[in-house]
Amino acid sequence: MSLLLASHPAPTPVHLVSPATFAATLAALKKSLPEGAAGFLAATAFASRAGQLALLPGKGERLGGVVFAPGETADGFDLSELGKLARELPGDAYEIVTAGVDLAAAALAWHMGGYRFARYRAIDRKPAQLVVRDDDTRARAALLGEAVAFGRTLINTPANDMNPTALAAAALALARRFKAKVRVTVGARLLKDNFPLIHVVGRASADAPRLVDFTWGNAKHPKVTLVGKGVCFDTGGLDIKPSSGMALMKKDMGGAATALACAQMIMAAKLKVRLRVLVPIVENAIAGNAFRTSDIITSRKGLTVEIGNTDAEGRLILADALALACEEKPDLLIDYATLTGAARVALGPDLPPFYTGDETLAADISAAGAACGDPVWRLPLWKPYDRMLDAKIADLFSTGAGGMAGSITAALFLQRFVDPALSWAHFDIYGWVPATRGARVEGGEPQAARLTFALLEQRYG
Repeated sequence: MSLLLASHPAPTPVHLVSPATFAATLAALKKSLPEGAAGFLAATAFASRAGQLALLPGKGERLGGVVFAPGETADGFDLSELGKLARELPGDAYEIVTAGVDLAAAALAWHMGGYRFARYRAIDRKPAQLVVRDDDTRARAALLGEAVAFGRTLINTPANDMNPTALAAAALALARRFKAKVRVTVGARLLKDNFPLIHVVGRASADAPRLVDFTWGNAKHPKVTLVGKGVCFDTGGLDIKPSSGMALMKKDMGGAATALACAQMIMAAKLKVRLRVLVPIVENAIAGNAFRTSDIITSRKGLTVEIGNTDAEGRLILADALALACEEKPDLLIDYATLTGAARVALGPDLPPFYTGDETLAADISAAGAACGDPVWRLPLWKPYDRMLDAKIADLFSTGAGGMAGSITAALFLQRFVDPALSWAHFDIYGWVPATRGARVEGGEPQAARLTFALLEQRYG
């Protein structure tokens, strides 16, 4: 069932209020609602505090209206909080009647907030639906919301059903839906085609490692390449994680989900780019043929890499994919990865760091994230820390020495595999929402996907 409707004969009105507008709204309600309905707000001690929701009685058994205080930002109402209404209102049709509301932002928040992951447990509750009469506004909210839901569902699905085969199948289905050209390299073929780091990380799994590579769009348009880390489950390898550290490792393919969600937005919107998506997919498992700490592997780029810890596997598979991406010199290269716990310690779960040496790109990313409610924060590619990657008997060490600046040194490691002449950005995402609030629903989240789409739309739309 769609969360957004083009029309409805009698939608329940939704009134958005703040402390500054509450008195005027109450006066208007007294004129338009049945006698006593507005007084109901006073009886329930409604004070227009952020997050407060009141259902007003109407005629017979119908609701007369909804009053909601979403809180405020510097620009007005915090419309991201409307996701709460999609979850908590009785299953019926509603329409925002407050003047001056950005209906595009409201519709997207409603769509995102109403997401439910129902693969393993039925959800009987009928969803609340929002009437959005403008076709373009409704279509855009649905386009973005459906892509976010796609990414969320990929991350939420546990590894027994979202293994390398299944993740590759999801990427293939997306590519074929939009008639993209696709190639999948699997197992031993990775070695023949020179993807040794992808192969070595995934070779211990019963489900073979693979690389999905698809392209879409006019070859004459600007080349945009997205790379997403697809570790379907991460045991830590021989440097095994404790059980507490494995609890959320189904989300370690969150970078792949983000790249695919963003790709869906780009292709559905028909942006004027030549899109390429690279998704290296593995399970970091434990077996007799698992790679080891101190192993030295020659990467696709030719750099030799000494393994510092088998639990730092994501950067390895990204290294081969980034090297491949650079071979055709795209106009813009972006990668996403649930890469380091250090990023979460520094900035928490809601604010992923990003890295780039391109000052214009950095400013555009920050602006796009702030504008679309998909925030990020720039951290530096701090050159003096490059020495932490020095190895004694190889070109570089896979993990930074000393255990400090973990997110920065991971980004610096990836930078070694990127052509310095290219415009490149790396997002170290968490890929997960710890607690539901507004449009953010507990569970998987393709962070930076909407940001990237907004950036590309501004540049190439």
